[in-house]
Amino acid sequence: MVQELIILLVFIAAAFYMGRLVYRSFVAKSGCVKGCGSACSSIDFKKIQQDLDKKAASAKH
Repeated sequence: MVQELIILLVFIAAAFYMGRLVYRSFVAKSGCVKGCGSACSSIDFKKIQQDLDKKAASAKH
C-alpha cells in the first residue's frame, strides 16, 4: 500500500510538471518555455549569417 502511494505521488508530480510546461508554452510572452532568462529569445540570425558570409569570403581568397 505504501509503495502504491509513493508511485501515485510521483505520477501526480510528473503530470503537474508536464501540464505546467504545456501551459507555459502557450502563455509564454518571450517565446522561451524554459523561463530561465537565457539567450533563447535573443539570437540574432542576421548577424550570424553576416559572420558566416565574411568567413566564406575570406576562405575563398
